[in-house]
Amino acid sequence: MPASREHVPDLPLAGPPLPESVTYDDRSRLDCPSCGSSHVAQMLGDNGGVSYVCTACGHSWS
Repeated sequence: MPASREHVPDLPLAGPPLPESVTYDDRSRLDCPSCGSSHVAQMLGDNGGVSYVCTACGHSWS
């Protein structure tokens, strides 16, 4: 593997561009149903399902 960027062929330094705009529907899908916060983490449930937890108020749901 080359020691510096100068020895590497022209490779993109970033991934594809992000969409031009994010709609309200995109942002609201994982809002906390308890407090409305968008600070939501996805977790793996006990039986392999998907659960969510709000990092603002601690409410969890699946």
